[in-house]
Amino acid sequence: MRAYGRRKVLALAAGVLAAATACTGNSPAEPSKAAATSSATPSASPTPSAAEPAVTLDEAAKVFTDLTVTDDTLRAKVDLRDRPATAVDVQGRLAMAVDLTTGGQTSLTVASYLAADYAPPRYRWGPPTLYVPKFPTGERAPWFSALATRNGSPALLTFAKSDRWRLSSAAQLLPGQKVPEIELDADGYATTVAPDDKSVTISPQFIGPVHASVAETGSAGVTGGLLGAGPYTTEVAEQIASLREESKLAGYSYDSIFSADNYPVYALRTKDGGTLVQYSLSRTTSTKAVTKTAVDDGIPMPEEARWAIDATVLRRSLKLIETHQYATVVPPLKAPAAAHVIAHDGALTRASGQ
Repeated sequence: MRAYGRRKVLALAAGVLAAATACTGNSPAEPSKAAATSSATPSASPTPSAAEPAVTLDEAAKVFTDLTVTDDTLRAKVDLRDRPATAVDVQGRLAMAVDLTTGGQTSLTVASYLAADYAPPRYRWGPPTLYVPKFPTGERAPWFSALATRNGSPALLTFAKSDRWRLSSAAQLLPGQKVPEIELDADGYATTVAPDDKSVTISPQFIGPVHASVAETGSAGVTGGLLGAGPYTTEVAEQIASLREESKLAGYSYDSIFSADNYPVYALRTKDGGTLVQYSLSRTTSTKAVTKTAVDDGIPMPEEARWAIDATVLRRSLKLIETHQYATVVPPLKAPAAAHVIAHDGALTRASGQ
């Protein structure tokens, strides 16, 4: 979060706090072929047209099937007894899997393959409920979202197109949460929310910085109350503060920083006038041995980072980088309340140290 600068956050928080007040989130709808509209970073709300939209419901359904089937095929473990696989084979599969992704999904995909010896867990997908924006013909960056069960649990995905379709975001719904009703037009398409939309308590373009601030400073920070308390917001801040103090007493320096980087943001208008926003954050955690005793003892390597660094202990420093993807429901300004995270997925994606 500090990548934005504290002054910018203070200015941002001052503006957002004026529009929101602190406050408080059901189980997913059955998959069905519905549709919706959203807005990625550069696009404003599309104007309905009599012409066929840039992305039809049928096309979105085909994209979902094609990409999930291809992804599953690439994840299948190669049995070396039946087919001698070379390093080129497995690395080629990773390259093809990466080419199916964009945004935060790219680093997560690379990490999932490297951490599992090029055979990451496979997914069983249920039929999707599609939320497809009615972008006008010629839209250069169309996208759509889909709600589907992944290994029996509901997940919210977003597919984006540049030269071709790729998976940009995937987050599993948290227990007890559901995707809110999306505003649909007469044709079954949804309404997008512009990045700078002022009709909601947090504009989509600010959700990343606000979330990063809350995850670092918790309810006591200038953005406290804008996002509801929970394991991906205030509880993270509490953990960071606790580990920072414990590390200092043991002769180490510790810090953990969130950043929205340049990840895309996707926003769908909900039926109550709010928005469902999908976005990503990176988290960088740094630990350094400060005292001689700490250097002698070293920094234990977390089990989840062993695939990236072949060591059990580092002497001087360790940097861990994670990628997290979220879906958050933001209330309308006419009924201000705290936004709340309804879906999350994330993993360690890089590690370095000495």
